[in-house]
Amino acid sequence: MASMNQVIEAIKLCLDPEIKIDVWTLELIYGIDLTTAGTVSVKMTFTTPSCPYGPQLIQDVHDKIKVLEGVAHVVIDVVFDPPWQPSDDLKTMMGMTSGV
Repeated sequence: MASMNQVIEAIKLCLDPEIKIDVWTLELIYGIDLTTAGTVSVKMTFTTPSCPYGPQLIQDVHDKIKVLEGVAHVVIDVVFDPPWQPSDDLKTMMGMTSGV
């Protein structure tokens, strides 16, 4: 079975097509569960519920994890509660701070 670190590294290869930042750094991944049966479950969100790239992001996360050794199934649960809120560090990285 793939390790948690391997799954995270695979997820880091999934870039938001518009922002060009990976979904891990964007804090879109809310949780990852690994089972001994080879299932990886991912709870994720989008920057907005109407994200036009949502289906593409889901497929990309799925495909990057599925190729890891020992992964038999990938289950992705998209949630919007809590709504995505970038951390202060992420806001700074993205140039979203007002400097006030």
